[in-house]
Amino acid sequence: MIKIQKYSEIEDDFFTGRDFGSSIDIVKDVLKDVKKRGDAALSEYGAKFDVSAPKTFEIPQSELKAAAEKMERENPNLYKSLCYSHELALKFAKKQRESFDDFEVELTEGVFTGQKNIPVDRAGVYVPAGRFPLVSTVVMTVTPAVAAGVKEVILCTPPRVHPQDKAAAEKNGEGVPGKPFCGGKPYADENIMAAAYICGVTKAFACGGSQAIGAMAFGTQSIPRTDVIVGPGNKFVAEAKKLVYGTVGIDMVAGPTEVFIIADESANPAWVAADLLAQAEHDIVAQPVMATNSPKLAEAVAKEIEKQLETLSTRETAEQSIKNCGRIIICDNLEQAAEAANRKAPEHLELAMEDGEERTKIANLVHNYGSLFIGHGSAEVFGDYAAGLNHTLPTSGSARFTGGLSVRVFLKTVTTLRTIPGSKGAVASAEASGFLGDAEGLAGHARAARIRLEK
Repeated sequence: MIKIQKYSEIEDDFFTGRDFGSSIDIVKDVLKDVKKRGDAALSEYGAKFDVSAPKTFEIPQSELKAAAEKMERENPNLYKSLCYSHELALKFAKKQRESFDDFEVELTEGVFTGQKNIPVDRAGVYVPAGRFPLVSTVVMTVTPAVAAGVKEVILCTPPRVHPQDKAAAEKNGEGVPGKPFCGGKPYADENIMAAAYICGVTKAFACGGSQAIGAMAFGTQSIPRTDVIVGPGNKFVAEAKKLVYGTVGIDMVAGPTEVFIIADESANPAWVAADLLAQAEHDIVAQPVMATNSPKLAEAVAKEIEKQLETLSTRETAEQSIKNCGRIIICDNLEQAAEAANRKAPEHLELAMEDGEERTKIANLVHNYGSLFIGHGSAEVFGDYAAGLNHTLPTSGSARFTGGLSVRVFLKTVTTLRTIPGSKGAVASAEASGFLGDAEGLAGHARAARIRLEK
């Protein structure tokens, strides 16, 4: 049963970022090795950690295209859903791109300043393929890069045994965790490959784990160095992204998923319970939380969670998440629930409330979240899959200072200066710069400014 408690009873550490331990020493060694030995290191780590260690890493575009055609033929509903998700995500990302203006303005007579938003040349995307190959992550990571105008989008994802190699692998009992098939053709999860083709990936590589992050950060004989790396992953991938930051840009270091639902008495207990379980099934340390001013709703949602767990195929994971990390918070009022949400700064924040003044007020009160889902019909899972929003969002309280993945991650906002020599503004800037250079003891700075005042 999910924990139910009053707001006044919540322990302080509930509102702090969650730490699940570090893998820094292992990952440091992997990154150092990849930087030094390139493809040879990738092959060794593939043979150690993956079900397949292909002879080469790049998956031909023909394979990506074939995977997309196979999906369209054999699973048309999934194919159409992926295309729909991509279409909305692209529309939203293009609108974001339009919002980042380039401009030049005359601040004072003869002094013109401006900014330009320039896309990076090459973006790296990591797509996990563990228990649940994250097909939607391809859409969410590749699409904003394309909308930003990035020339090359490189995708890395854990390798799978190629269909042409399956007979040989099965004969030797290989191609399974702990006993990889080595030396075959590069291949990956077919749905991920299909999504890569649909979304416009330039090159895809069958390479996973922290070694893939190292490959995209430093470059190897096969995998090109990228300027930015985005995408989720396990703790080793997250640690690797943290360590290569500075060598490349990254989107964020994401932890286990979380949802926070503010619900009033108008909420449907079955819908709320379903949304909580949708997050709980991700991971045993996923955090599903509801805050409400209705004790009656709290009890109804708790009972509904137990009911829905009975028929949920991912019950084992979801049940542990609910038991260990989930909770329902009873608040004195919805303003207090908003206060709790702002302190928690959740990845996903839902307002399970009817349209009206009260909902509008709460929507205006909350400000720390990755994405906000307003109203009973706006299921968080829509944001995960097919509503245009990006589902790569800040976790563990980092929504206090950052938003989610967007075209901004793939853009550099640079500034420009243009002056008219001898103009009133240029003379004033030269004089002021000279005095400021003197004050800092930087004589060369002062001279470089004043020399422009000489006739």
